Amino acid sequence: MFEQLKKLVQFYDEVLSMPHRQEIARELRDEDDLFMLLLYSEMIGIPNPVYYYTLELYPYMMEKFHDWHLRMGMEKSPLTGIRCC
Repeated sequence: MFEQLKKLVQFYDEVLSMPHRQEIARELRDEDDLFMLLLYSEMIGIPNPVYYYTLELYPYMMEKFHDWHLRMGMEKSPLTGIRCC
């Protein structure tokens, strides 16, 4: 009984989100872009008041950095210490 109810709720959620998948994906990508800008802002000259706290996130975000700077219209990495291209 519980499994059937769980499947029904999951199906209902998918039906509701079906027409909005592109919008949801675009919003998530925009949020990721903003987060990356905040994370690397100190390195490109924009003051970041939480630089000390975001410093430990750099190793995890380096994999996404290349895609981000290409999406932002920068052909090469704007950071002198980080070469990804």
